[in-house]
Amino acid sequence: MNSTASTPISFDYPHQDAAGITCTAQAWAKTPPHLEGAEKAAVIARIKQLLVEKDATLVAHYYVDGDIQDLAMETGGFVADSLEMARFGKNHPAKNLIVAGVRFMGETAKILSPEKRVFMPDLDATCSLDLGCDAAEFAVFRAAHPDRVTVVYANTSAAVKAQSDWMVTSSCALAIVHQLKLEGKKILWAPDRHLGRYIQEQTGADMLLWNGACIVHDEFKAAELEILKAAHPNAMILVHPESPQGVVDLADVVGSTSAMIKAVVDGIATEYIVATDKGILHRMRQLAPNKKLIEAPTAGNSATCKSCAHCPWMAMNGLQGILDCLENASGEIFVPEPTRTEALGCIERMLDFTKNHPDLLAKAQHGFVKNIGAA
Repeated sequence: MNSTASTPISFDYPHQDAAGITCTAQAWAKTPPHLEGAEKAAVIARIKQLLVEKDATLVAHYYVDGDIQDLAMETGGFVADSLEMARFGKNHPAKNLIVAGVRFMGETAKILSPEKRVFMPDLDATCSLDLGCDAAEFAVFRAAHPDRVTVVYANTSAAVKAQSDWMVTSSCALAIVHQLKLEGKKILWAPDRHLGRYIQEQTGADMLLWNGACIVHDEFKAAELEILKAAHPNAMILVHPESPQGVVDLADVVGSTSAMIKAVVDGIATEYIVATDKGILHRMRQLAPNKKLIEAPTAGNSATCKSCAHCPWMAMNGLQGILDCLENASGEIFVPEPTRTEALGCIERMLDFTKNHPDLLAKAQHGFVKNIGAA
């Protein structure tokens, strides 16, 4: 049986609501201390010193604060999407990894590198997709469909990955699902329904979708995006596939964070409307300083925040948290056995596939046409 995003499924993040209850403003738990001037400079200098002394490296996601991204680049660390973060952490020789992102990223690093100590600036930094895919409920869902290959998005807990055949990121999901379809496999997909629907349309695969969503991407509004496009007719619209269908249908480019950055850097347009977490704009501006970047709308004109697409949990990563990791060994990630070993298989399967098929990854889909695919 096929299930599409429009079909109600009982397995859902209980706080989601089509009327907008999951506004990102309601998800804020806490914010890191704001540092400026000499205080910030002193903290950064101390972090740089301790990264060397502690044999540690800093890996940051595109969505975290720009100061942290810059610090990672300046110290020989890495700024990337979740796929490249996983690969970099596994291959880097440092004994200690500081992962600036959300919890599933730290867990993935620990699963791949059990011999290393993995730390996060704030262990409470999580993800609505992770929260919305409870391991016990997922086990029931999976048991009801034993004929399907289980493919889960990276934005899930180690306990969910331990039950899965494949882990994918937005950089490689299309290629992996396409390959599974060629092999005649039926797929059980979790947790993002928007990304699942997009992959289903692009590949034609038989997919049963879990009903989850990212609280950031789920807030983008197609009607407001059309108004913004009318005001900037020459701008290209870049959309992450975790966004709702109406938003994806308006896109000139649909792709992962890496693919969207590449589209800006390599593109001939001078203006780009960007529908993903606005943390990515920091790196885009560095790599394409002559391009105009416009944040896609998440609300209408009457809202206090016209475009407030920023993950509240990514925002919990702060410089002081990184310093605490290095000075006090706070925020250490642990993944117990046998969960770690059981989760390792689906991650390594993805890494092996991406290593053997690099030409299939992170390609932004241009000219997306519903039910036809990339034109």
